[in-house]
Amino acid sequence: MAQASPDNGWVNTSDGQNPRILAKAWQILESTIYGTLSTCSPDGWPWASPIFFGYDGAWTLYWSSAQVARHSQNLYTNQGRAALTIYSTDRAVGQGQGLYLAGTATEVDATAVDRILPHILARSAQTQRRSPDDYRDPSPRRIYGFQPEDVWITGDRVAISDRLWMDTKIHLDLAQLRAWAPHRWQTES
Repeated sequence: MAQASPDNGWVNTSDGQNPRILAKAWQILESTIYGTLSTCSPDGWPWASPIFFGYDGAWTLYWSSAQVARHSQNLYTNQGRAALTIYSTDRAVGQGQGLYLAGTATEVDATAVDRILPHILARSAQTQRRSPDDYRDPSPRRIYGFQPEDVWITGDRVAISDRLWMDTKIHLDLAQLRAWAPHRWQTES
């Protein structure tokens, strides 16, 4: 366990179980409705897509997309490997807070759509008239689920000189993050 430094890529590994930081991670997840999904084709071409997402207490993130979308095709052909960033764009330079997630994403089984769709629709400001059948055959859209394997949060900025600051990240303990879930998720998970 170490504080962020050049030797560890500016990643703090000592505060990943800190309750204050776990609470901040949940706050970012709950208050931010968009993220950037990053995928890669089998031949190495990266692709980043903005997504509107929902989530559950286990930190599985859900969104809907067309099956033929480039990011969906990348998931199908690249073993679901993906990364997500969740961040607010209304912060001043140097004040940004964000989450960085690495893991795998898959198309949600048609039998689970009834259970998962409310996680997405609950975050919509407008009442969307959607049903589970909108995400099953013959519809061209599906719901996808992303299961993180690693999660980081924006850490402190470290002064390198009187002009230069270094951004850091804190590697979160995913088991502790899930266990720390706000009360409403502990009763639903």
